[in-house]
Amino acid sequence: MLSRKSFPMLLALIISTNNLAQQQANIETYMNSIKTELQKEWPNNKTIHLVFHGHSVPSGYFKTPEVRNLESYPHLTLEKIKRAYPTAVVNSITTAIGGEQSEQGAKRFKAEVLNHRPDVVFIDYALNDRRIGLERAKVAWETMIKEALDYGTKVIVLIPTPDLKEDILSENTNLDEHSEQIRQLARTYGVGLVDSYAFFRGIAQTEDITSYMTQSNHINQKGHEVVAKAIFGFFKNDNE
Repeated sequence: MLSRKSFPMLLALIISTNNLAQQQANIETYMNSIKTELQKEWPNNKTIHLVFHGHSVPSGYFKTPEVRNLESYPHLTLEKIKRAYPTAVVNSITTAIGGEQSEQGAKRFKAEVLNHRPDVVFIDYALNDRRIGLERAKVAWETMIKEALDYGTKVIVLIPTPDLKEDILSENTNLDEHSEQIRQLARTYGVGLVDSYAFFRGIAQTEDITSYMTQSNHINQKGHEVVAKAIFGFFKNDNE
């Protein structure tokens, strides 16, 4: 039975534990185990699999139907990681499908994402999730996050890139609502977060973001570079 003295200490511990569970992953430490593997040399290294799951943007669609994989953020991220870790063997695997929303992505997650034995999974669906709404999107994202964590892989969720049909400076848009929901998911599950929407919102305060777009809802290589740079923050070599 708890004494009166021990109860406040237990309560403080519970509050502290809950607070820790409500924090997104630390960008400087979340990938420490992966960065350790990336620094190993043959014959002690292993192949690191990065799987990018989502819709047309990670698929590499620029001005539909043109697909430019080598200028999209999955490939640009691979290039950045390889420059930082020259002895690493790294696969960038894209399981994204243009036009897909998160419910569809969740249905094929085990068979088409986890089958690649990923070390890191990236999830990017919010642009298309506007079609299914916040509630259904949340269920689908939680399904994918839980399955990935149960598998033992690291997870990075991505806030959407811009859609010129919505005012990115407004906090009362559909994309802003989905962005906030994804931020909360990152905090709830303690996974990594790349807040692309916040980065582009910052850019839009000083320049025209149309120079980062190929069409209203697809970023160009300049836009993909913004996302890739943000992702690489998780992998930055501590010796750089």
